Amino acid sequence: MKEQTFTITADTGVHARPATLLVNKAGQYESDVEVSYNGKSVNLKSIMGVMSLGIPKGAEISVTATGGDEEDAINGVSEVIKEHLGE
Repeated sequence: MKEQTFTITADTGVHARPATLLVNKAGQYESDVEVSYNGKSVNLKSIMGVMSLGIPKGAEISVTATGGDEEDAINGVSEVIKEHLGE
């Protein structure tokens, strides 16, 4: 299992467009990928799950990947987050 923590710096937080980018990126991997915020974890391959977290600007999120390509999954999701949402 690989895990990485990020801080959301985008003014709008995780809204529909970047959430879709994250879900699409996570869907490219066979590993189970989850995002956790405020004590809740959801499947990062589910747009409804990600949107249900209501992640605002300044939030600290954790992304975990478990499976054969977990390293690639974390790296891919990390790139999307750094490009569109935070650090």
